[in-house]
Amino acid sequence: MLAWRATIVFCLLVFLVASPSAFAASIKIGDIHPLTGRLAKHGLESHQGVVAALAEVNEAGGILGRQVELVSRDDQSLPDVAISRAEELCAREKVVGLTGGYEDSLVGAVSEVARKYQVPFVASASLQTELSRHENPYFFRVATLQGFVEPLCDFLSVRLRPQRLAILHAATPGATEFAADLERCLQARGIPARLVEKFRPGTPDFVPLIAKLATLPVDVLVSGGFFPDHLLLVRQLREQRLSPKAYIGPWGIAYETFLEEMGENAEYLYGTCAWMPGITLPGTEAASRAFVERCRRLFRREPSSTTMHGYTAARALLAAIDEVLRRGQALTGANVRRALAGLDLLLPMERLAFDERGDPRSYRHVVVQVQGGRFVVVYPPERATGSAVYPAPPWRQRP
Repeated sequence: MLAWRATIVFCLLVFLVASPSAFAASIKIGDIHPLTGRLAKHGLESHQGVVAALAEVNEAGGILGRQVELVSRDDQSLPDVAISRAEELCAREKVVGLTGGYEDSLVGAVSEVARKYQVPFVASASLQTELSRHENPYFFRVATLQGFVEPLCDFLSVRLRPQRLAILHAATPGATEFAADLERCLQARGIPARLVEKFRPGTPDFVPLIAKLATLPVDVLVSGGFFPDHLLLVRQLREQRLSPKAYIGPWGIAYETFLEEMGENAEYLYGTCAWMPGITLPGTEAASRAFVERCRRLFRREPSSTTMHGYTAARALLAAIDEVLRRGQALTGANVRRALAGLDLLLPMERLAFDERGDPRSYRHVVVQVQGGRFVVVYPPERATGSAVYPAPPWRQRP
């Protein structure tokens, strides 16, 4: 009996040595998103993009035969919680990389933990320039503020050329920096802003600000607010019968859910996006359709631009891990970081390669306008699917 058992043990050992991939440990990736709290809506969308990226890789057999395991944590939209969750993932779960984030206060908190543990962190949504100015070789992100500012400045100065421009913005670091950069860019092109004013995110009443706008009166209103801010501001503009020739919201408008909420009131509004179903980087149409189908299958919903940001960040991390293993190197934070620094991927949202600060080199939005209840690309010309309707009809001439 003992000899029989010894033979079984020996055979098992031989099988394990001969077929390491069959029993190879999974690869752990950490994911931190605001799944509850004030940022939960977009945090969940970004998280689903990460899930879709891992499903794509695992359904294809994993990375060199090893499945990728996602260890997810909810930061509750709070920086202090984000720090503790990142500590847990790095110190206890021993993840080889981190992704996630949504607002810069959360991203900045996680990036410092990533530097402490030398675990690469690829942020799915981060705009504040200052975050990549601190020396942190373990911090990467797939979006930058200039990806919004430059195309919007071009569109305003080349296509619309307003006489009376106003910029409103939420009192957050990223939105404040956006407003300052856009004002500076337009000023250099001979288009001064008549009014630049901030408001508290989630403000319950824009009527005092609308009264200020009425004294100009404004031609073009750029609102650096978020999804709920646009819902309220546009409704109150209509109630107050203030009709700018163009209303532009770089964040929060280019979503199908915004069209569903606003209905006919969304008509002629402008937004910007890096990607959405049907709007993808030339040459990535098949990959974009596959992503949309996978999200429909997994989540029973259409993906948004935020979902694509999560997917892009995860794809970057997965590609770097794949490169490390194919080189026969140890799966360490330092090796994954070096692979990320040398990455060059063509993805539906962008051609992703990082500069020396960890910022993407090619991130750039297109300007879209709601026409006939759908989003039409109106700028830049080489990607346009229609022409901008400018000036927009006043409210009294709309349904």
